[in-house]
Amino acid sequence: MASKFRVAAWVVVGAITGIMATLQVQALARNTVSPLPLEELQQFAAVYGLIKADFFEPVEGKKLIENAINGMVNNLDPHSEYLDKKNFKDFKESTSGKFVGVGIEIAAEDGLVKVVSPIEGSPAARAGIHAGDLITRIDNTAVKGLSLSDAVKLMRGKPGTKVTLTVLRKSENRTLTFTVTRELIQVQSVKGKMIAPGFGWIRITQFQADTLSSFVKKIDALYKEDPNMKGLILDLRNDPGGLLESAVGVASVFLPNDAVIVSTKGQMPEANSTYRNTPSDYMSRPGDNPLDTLPAGVKTVKLVVLINGGSASASEIVTGALQDYKRAVVMGTLSFGKGSVQTVLPLGPDTALKLTTARYYTPNGQSIQGKGITPNYEVDPLESGDPYAALRMREIDYKNQIGTGNESADSKRVEEDVRKQEEARRLLEAELQKDPNKLPKLPEYGSKEDWQVTQAMNYLEGKPVITAKQLASTAKAKTPATSAAASGPKADASGATKSK
Repeated sequence: MASKFRVAAWVVVGAITGIMATLQVQALARNTVSPLPLEELQQFAAVYGLIKADFFEPVEGKKLIENAINGMVNNLDPHSEYLDKKNFKDFKESTSGKFVGVGIEIAAEDGLVKVVSPIEGSPAARAGIHAGDLITRIDNTAVKGLSLSDAVKLMRGKPGTKVTLTVLRKSENRTLTFTVTRELIQVQSVKGKMIAPGFGWIRITQFQADTLSSFVKKIDALYKEDPNMKGLILDLRNDPGGLLESAVGVASVFLPNDAVIVSTKGQMPEANSTYRNTPSDYMSRPGDNPLDTLPAGVKTVKLVVLINGGSASASEIVTGALQDYKRAVVMGTLSFGKGSVQTVLPLGPDTALKLTTARYYTPNGQSIQGKGITPNYEVDPLESGDPYAALRMREIDYKNQIGTGNESADSKRVEEDVRKQEEARRLLEAELQKDPNKLPKLPEYGSKEDWQVTQAMNYLEGKPVITAKQLASTAKAKTPATSAAASGPKADASGATKSK
């Protein structure tokens, strides 16, 4: 097995102000370099010289080179990125879960910056910024054409300073302005509680450096609160990912020693690795193994994993491993489908290249890139369905996503999925322009009103799980009865008609 990337591994979607991606930080020297395309480099030098000599005003050479690098990298795929001095510093801060900013996860869309999700309890969330909002201006700077790194740079600042964000809220067909006070964002990645006697709920919001230790402490606390634990819900909904080693550690909590958690495959030898339930694969530093303190019952407790379209990368690694080993039942909706690994390659002490270097595979050898993880039980967020389904962006919706590695078999299906999603999104946005209040609010995760948690509890207690398919069938069965009442014959419960 090739040596693993070391320092830190980061597996996420989008960028967080802090920034997130599935990732590894690599400081390995490269012994081989591909031959440079001399003719194209001469052309590049010629263009550079003409701009410096003939543009109507002087242009800083450093800025020209950085723009060229950004253009080269940004066109590869949605997750590769050049990190300049400021953004590299911000990136390293984000892996600790602490940074100064407004607290939103962002991604690029049509030249603008899209809010994927506000961090719970952040200044942005308190101000009323919603997932799906498109940021059009940051203070007096138009966002159109800015890189994600530049947008992050504008939203970062000193604690207590203010930044004004202008957003387009498509669901309400209007532009809104929010003035947000920057503060130190300390993301608590793990929360949990007992939701019924014998049944616990643990939510991971993202995979940070301290997530595994926090996760183990929360499990210990729940078992002390109720030693007779009968079932556990692991909530990974809207978890965009994070550090790979944290994901390996969380999956290892529930799996046997030395079990394969995930493997990676790429072009360079270092990108081909297998990660197992072994301390060297989930502990970056020597020390006490946090898994040693776990209660024995956690290895066999009945387990449900909740996912949705916002569950990406590291959260998909955990879900895929637990599903492949049949250690957990997966419930919710199709996950995001980010099955790629980004490696941070330092270019010097202050800059780096975040580059997609591998696809990752579940223990059964499946790639979820562009496809996502299909739940064992498809359960919508509301009993009435998923009103936001058409508005959700997934990996396959990005025009330059890297593909599944089996394009000949998947291309037609992917193209058809994207076409249907775009059409559904267009129709829903048109409806929302007529009635901005059309969509209901979703319940707080883990609350009594949380329909998906209710169905997870049904499974854990041995009760029937009401799936989206069953609800759709029930609604379809009711439709003929309504129309039949007007025309005469009535339908009985089986759908057969009777004449009076």
